[in-house]
Order: sequence, then structure tokens, then C-alpha cells
Amino acid sequence: MTEQKLIELLRDMSLEEKVNQMSQVTGGFFNGEIVVTGPMEDKGFTEDNVNLAGSVIGSMGAETLKSIQKNYMEKHPHHIPLLFMLDVINGYKTVFPIPLAQGASFEPELSEQCASVAAKEASVSGLHVTFAPMTDLVRDARWGRVMESTGEDPYLNSLFCAAMVRGFQGNSLKDNYAIAACVKHFAGYGAPTAGRDYNTVELSEHTFKEFYLPSYQAGIDAGAALVMTSFNTVNGIPATGNKKLMRDILREQMKFDGVLISDWAAIEEIIYHGYCADREEAAMRAVEAGVDIDMMTGIYCENLCQMVRDGKIKEELIDEACLRILRLKNNLGLFENPYKDADQKKEKEYILCEEHRNLAREAAKKSFVLLKNEEHILPLEQQKKIAFIGPYVDNRNLLGAWSFIADAKDVMTLHEAVQEQYVSENSTFCQGSPMLGADVCLEGFGEQQQQSYTKEQEEHMLQEAVQAAEEADIVVLAIGEDRLQSGEATSNANIRIPEVQEALLDRIAEVNQNIVVVLFSGRPLDIREINKKAKSILQVWLPGTEGARAIVDTLFGKYNPSGKLPMSFPYCVGQVPVHYNEYSTGRPHIEGKDKDRFRSKYLDIPNEPLYPFGYGLSYTTFEVSDIHLDRTWMDTSGQIEAEVTVKNTGNCTGTETLQLYIHDIAASVVRPVKELKDFKKVTLLPGEEKKVVFTITEQELRFLTEDGIYASEAGEFEIFIGKDSLTGNKASFVLKK
Repeated sequence: MTEQKLIELLRDMSLEEKVNQMSQVTGGFFNGEIVVTGPMEDKGFTEDNVNLAGSVIGSMGAETLKSIQKNYMEKHPHHIPLLFMLDVINGYKTVFPIPLAQGASFEPELSEQCASVAAKEASVSGLHVTFAPMTDLVRDARWGRVMESTGEDPYLNSLFCAAMVRGFQGNSLKDNYAIAACVKHFAGYGAPTAGRDYNTVELSEHTFKEFYLPSYQAGIDAGAALVMTSFNTVNGIPATGNKKLMRDILREQMKFDGVLISDWAAIEEIIYHGYCADREEAAMRAVEAGVDIDMMTGIYCENLCQMVRDGKIKEELIDEACLRILRLKNNLGLFENPYKDADQKKEKEYILCEEHRNLAREAAKKSFVLLKNEEHILPLEQQKKIAFIGPYVDNRNLLGAWSFIADAKDVMTLHEAVQEQYVSENSTFCQGSPMLGADVCLEGFGEQQQQSYTKEQEEHMLQEAVQAAEEADIVVLAIGEDRLQSGEATSNANIRIPEVQEALLDRIAEVNQNIVVVLFSGRPLDIREINKKAKSILQVWLPGTEGARAIVDTLFGKYNPSGKLPMSFPYCVGQVPVHYNEYSTGRPHIEGKDKDRFRSKYLDIPNEPLYPFGYGLSYTTFEVSDIHLDRTWMDTSGQIEAEVTVKNTGNCTGTETLQLYIHDIAASVVRPVKELKDFKKVTLLPGEEKKVVFTITEQELRFLTEDGIYASEAGEFEIFIGKDSLTGNKASFVLKK
């Protein structure tokens, strides 16, 4: 349909039709089947509202959605198709590693492939829109939703956000198996005070613009069809009713012209923030801010028609929002084919097919981060007697909290994966402990998990594990967070593994010193005790459908881990928020001068995280040479080439991710001690070496200056090239203007 035809359609629609296009309801209103991803009470939708609603959240399946679409369009006065939306975060039925884990791959192009597969499975199941990618910058591991982000660095997040948008949307939304991406949560949602979900955000304007906005911008520049509002305040005003944020920054400055949708009930919640007195005022604030779709409150359909008739708001606001929604439907090709890719036969053919599973296995392997490997205890030797112990040995819940569409029965356990790939006569398998303590109950998306073991049963499990550990050469201890301990509404002040698992670790360490910990989590954890007791730690996050096979590939050396931390692991929770790209202070802590009291430091713990951003080991070792610059100065039109030689000094083939950081020594605004600007992956045979060249241009030196513009400033810069953010391998150059 042409733009002119859309405008003609808009003009022919009644005010009620236009306003209800701006309302989103759940599929349960149509067929009784519903997935709830937010608090739901009686929202006051009338039958007429449902019959005219513009979009549906929470239903899936080709047969179901085709039926809903057919019945809806037959009743609609203009036969306008519905949009079907769902949270397809890290996969549909084939589940990939959680986004934070994908960030550890340092391979945005791999995440683009994963998003493309997720879009394919979702589209044949009748869906048109996913509420992904989440690109909120995250620095505080207490916040459970760090699992949905790709980490603490604006540059890395930007690359992944753009890649995921391209993967979901393809070259055109009309293409087969393309779905619309929604960049979220705009803006600053990843910085809640005290790490508590839905809490107030306090960011300076400079920090907000320079560190938090760039990754959203990357998604917009990649063509994201939607943006979602955030729950938090920005400069004291809730984002969903924040006209300056949405009109001036998002629409005008960032040039977003797509559909802006609220988060679940976010329009209603601006009342509870104390920003609006009632639902009518909330409707006015949100529509004036340019929020096009009201997700599940009924506030728009209750109030906007009467407000237009009373002259409280202009109908032009309704028209612009409705037209954006119609454009999205048109861009998806729904006016020509309202069912788009929905196909029951293709659902059976594509979902969880071998090709998709293979990609999930590859993505999982590349997400694993080897944090420690004393005495080269990994990879495992098959002839050794190995005891696989822990609540994750026979657990299928490897999918992450947002993978509520997938089914754990489609996931292989670690126990099964070992038996599938290796003769396991030298191996024993036991649970060792419950996942959680007996008094812990977790809930999420209608799912409840309750540990129901008696104290006697727990003691029996523990004794069995201790005996197996005593008789083994090596213990592989599969422990960590439960999948429902991270995700939305899972803020934790204690970010250690569950106490019952800590007790298991302690008992095993008493009888066997050769412990390999396979650590599952949706966030960085405080792992000081694990670090003391284990010789090796393999961080596997929540790895998805093929996670167990990928873990076995890695443990036994079929795959050499290459992941790097996208988010620092704190020494303890007292450090958070912690991130590598901090500012120096007027009294910086100086290494080796711990007795100098009057410095910016803790008295009881180190300043540095236990494991920093960009960190990750391999089964081999690498040496990186000093940096060679082809010149020591440049002007705004020039460039500098920085070259290092990296050598594999170990005994097996491996991949290293070389990371380039820059430090602006003196500027009109204080600059971070390091900023990631580029990275390159290098795979080398034992003894092989290779020259790696990075090109630095004036663009990499720009920042938000004192004058509020993005520009570079003349002066001296330091370049760091190394294996993680703590590298001291540096050289200097001067920018002349």
C-alpha cells in the first residue's frame, strides 16, 4: 500500500478506530491462551476495545494466530490486520545463550545469525514483532536484567544492538521470516538506584548522553522499527510521559521515526510515580510525549476519544500515532498478506531443526569464558576418573528466565551429553545438593519452582557426592544460579551462589583439590570462595538449548574457549556498580601504595574487580608485543596504524581477542581511564604468530565536550592493545588541529 493510500485509510477511520489502534491487548481476550509478562488485573477493556485493538501480546502459534487474525479482520470496519508481538529475547523454541553471554563472544555477526534464526521460528509461528534487543548499559550486577544486555561497554553494546536488529529484520520487513525489532528500554533503565528493578535512575546529563544513549542510537541507525519506553524516571520525569526525552531526544536528535510502544502498563505507572493525578492525565502526558501504543492498560482507549472531543488534546496527535502503526503494518506487508509467514507445516520443519541446533551449539561454545585454569587441569583427559557433581548435572533448565516459550524437554542434560559423546565408565554423576535451599521458592511467568527435599534427603545427596569426589581424580562441579534467579524482578543484594551449593563446594574441597567449576548464572557473581577452592572455573552463563553439548565439547577439549567478559565480575557486592571505563579522580589509587590512606580506595577490598571486562583465558597462551605506531601524530583528516604481533606460545590452537583501548589524557571533560574502540579475533596454531593492525581515525577520539557537542580535541592520547581491559601495553600519539 502506498503512503497516500495509508493517509486515505487514516482519514476514513473513525476516531474510535484510530485510538484503539493505539491499544494493545493480550491474546487471551481472543482465545483464552495467554503468556503474561507483567502484572495483570482487570484493565477495563470493553468488547469494542478488543474488537478494534491494533496489536496483541502474549500469543503464539501459526494456527492460533491465523484464527485470531481472520476473525478479527472480518469484524473490523476497515479490515485492518492485527500486529502480533512477543518477547523473543534469545531465541524462540531454539534457545541461544542469554544476551549477556552472547556479548562474551565478542562476535556481533554471530548474534546477527542467532537473531535471524529466532525471527524465522517466530515468524512461521505467526509473530510480527519481538521486544528485542535490550541494549541498556549495565554496570550493577545486583540488577537481574543484566542478563538481557550485552554488557557494560557502550561500543560493544552498540555493535550487538545493530547486529541483532539486522538479524531480526533482514533486508526488508516484507521479506520471508523477517520480524520487526524493538530497541529497549528507552532510556537509562540499566542504571536503577541500588540495583533494584523499576527503581529511580539518577544520571548526569553528560553520562546519560555519552554512555547510555549510543547503543540505542546504533539500533535506530540499523533501522529498528520500534522503540520501547522504560519504567524509570529521567531527570525526575517518568520516561513514558517524558516529552523532552521522547520528542526532543528520541525523535528530533536521534531521528527515530518508527513506532514508540510503552512497556507493560508503563503509562498507568506514571500515576504511581507521582507524575500524574489520574488515568486521564496519564493518557495526555503519554500521547503528548509521542507514545504510540499503550501496552495493556486501557488508558488510551478509555480516555483519548473524549479528550479529543473536549478539546483537551488535538486529534493530530492521534493521527500521527495511528499513521506510524499503519506504516509498520504496511512495511510488514500485512495489508497484502495479514498472515505473513504463519505456516503450521513450516513450524514443524524449522523449529528446533538440526541447522538451528548447530548454531545454538556454536553460539554457546563461543560465549563461555575460562576464568581460571591452574595446572592446565582443563581440558579433561577421558582416562581420568571424573566425578560430575552438582544440581546442574541433571538439570534441563539451561535457557534463561526470558525463554518461557521454549520447553526444557528439548534440552539435553550435562549427564546425557557426556554419555552421548564419551565412554563414561570412568565417570560418576550425582546431584550433591538441591539447586536452592528448602525454604526458597521462585516464581516467573506463571512458573513456580519449589525445592521439596527433606534435610535427610539433602544429607544423603551430599554424602553420595563426597564419596564420589573422594574416589575421583577430578571433580567437575556444575553449580550456580537457578534460571529464575536472574531476569526481570530478580534484584539481589547477595550475588553469591545459593548457600546450599556453597556448602556442597566446601565439603567437596575437603576431600578433593582438583575441582573444575562449571558456573551457570545470568549475571556476574561474587565468586571469591569458588576462586579459592577451584583450580578451574568455566563461566557458561545460561547457555540455551544446546548448552550441555557445548559444555562437554569445551571440557574435553574439542573446543578451546575464547570468550571474554562483557561485564566485570566484582570482587564482592560492595564494589558495584563497577566497570572498567571509570573516571580517574584527583586522588587516584596507585598500585603498590596501599598504605597511602588518602586515596580513592577501599580499606578492606581491592578497587579492581575480581575479573575485569574483556578478560578470558584459553587452553593455550598468547604473547602480545609492544605497540608499533606508523606515526606519532595525526590531524583530523589523517589516521594512525597501531601494530602488534601476537604469538601462540602454548601447545594447542586457540583464538585470542585483541582489544584496543584509548585514553584521552587531558580534555575539556574528564575522560575514562580507558575506552574500548576496536577489537580483532586472531586464531593461531601452536608457535604461530601474526601481525595485527588497528587503524585509528579522528572519529574514535570524539566525545561529548564541555560545549555539549561530539568532537575531538587536540592533545595527547594513549593507545592500549592487549588481552583485557587491564592491559598496560601502551603507546602515545598527538592529535593536532
